[in-house]
Amino acid sequence: MEFRELGLSDELLRAVEAQGFTEPTGIQGEAIPRILEGRDVIGSSQTGTGKTAAFGLPVLTRLARHGTLRCLILEPTRELAAQVAEHFRELGQFLDLKGVLIHGGVGYGSQIDALQTGVDYVVATPGRLLDHMGRRAVDLRNLEFLILDEVDRMLDMGFLPDVRKIVNACPSNRQTLLFSATMPPEIRSLANWATRDPYEIFIGQQCSPADTVTHAFFPVATEQRDALLKALLEKTDFHSVMIFTRTKVEADRVTRELKEHGQFRVATLHADIRQRDREKALSGFRDGEFDVIVATDLAARGLDISGVTHVINYRVPENAEDYVHRIGRTGRAQQEGDAFTILAGDEAEFARQIERFIGRSIERRRLEGFDYVYTAMLDEGSAAGRKRLLQLLKKDRPKPRRRRRAR
Repeated sequence: MEFRELGLSDELLRAVEAQGFTEPTGIQGEAIPRILEGRDVIGSSQTGTGKTAAFGLPVLTRLARHGTLRCLILEPTRELAAQVAEHFRELGQFLDLKGVLIHGGVGYGSQIDALQTGVDYVVATPGRLLDHMGRRAVDLRNLEFLILDEVDRMLDMGFLPDVRKIVNACPSNRQTLLFSATMPPEIRSLANWATRDPYEIFIGQQCSPADTVTHAFFPVATEQRDALLKALLEKTDFHSVMIFTRTKVEADRVTRELKEHGQFRVATLHADIRQRDREKALSGFRDGEFDVIVATDLAARGLDISGVTHVINYRVPENAEDYVHRIGRTGRAQQEGDAFTILAGDEAEFARQIERFIGRSIERRRLEGFDYVYTAMLDEGSAAGRKRLLQLLKKDRPKPRRRRRAR
């Protein structure tokens, strides 16, 4: 199938060609014709499969020319909202359409000015949009398209009550498109409430990472975690690396240590960083100014950062689903990628949960030339490991006391 077979306008086909797209992905091939028909759509697929173009291309085709506010796209984070707004600008470059990006962390003035001047679509985060609605700066009466994107992330961040308020403010005769990487019961309930006779699309197993990603656990003693991370970066031929940490404090500390190491150009991305610095980190990573970005799960879902060759989990994610989202930053659009996870002894159960979740075992690797402190994790499951463990247990076992014979 080719894009010209899907019913897109000539202007959108020109934009597709300008973007270098050759043929639609699975979710694009299924969603685009249904959206052009006017059907509500529920779409679920792995990260990196082109969901933004799946709804952006047909919606922009139907908007066609400048008018009133007819399309609202809700995103869970500022970064995702900015990314989708940029995609819409690129896809609509040959159309006479205007859009505005609405999110927190910046002033209200330019957003209100754009809304008053007149826009065809709004890309927004829920909190700031509700603020504008409270100020009566947004008029949703003529809305034709409501797009709820990355809904599982909205659930994780506690935004579903806000989303319901916004949906209630939209016209009932709208077309609703809901996209989510996963479909837990809470999202299924929201989807059933917000949509009418939706066409459902499920591409691939929701718990499966891309087939183009190679996985490896690197067992290590807890006190050597930082040293192994640096050694992995030194010995790996990478183009760009995303390192995921569990906390913002940990992300800052790891960034600091890597900068002190001096070999890598490092940026940080988490929720406590100012908006302009977050944008600088993302754009610098995309443009090659930084080759390493240290992030929390803020960057694990949805962000379109192409060309990431490696993902490194500084710790094993406690939630197996987070593992899939994190490593979805590499191996995108059928490109190959590597996912490395540093594994300490107290994380063994998290590792097993991940293997059960994705339905495969993950190779345990040693880094050649690294001076390991011995840990049983290094030989987990091997005959040599069991033998070594028995030797250690025997060595540490207290010697039995000799009984003295009674005289």
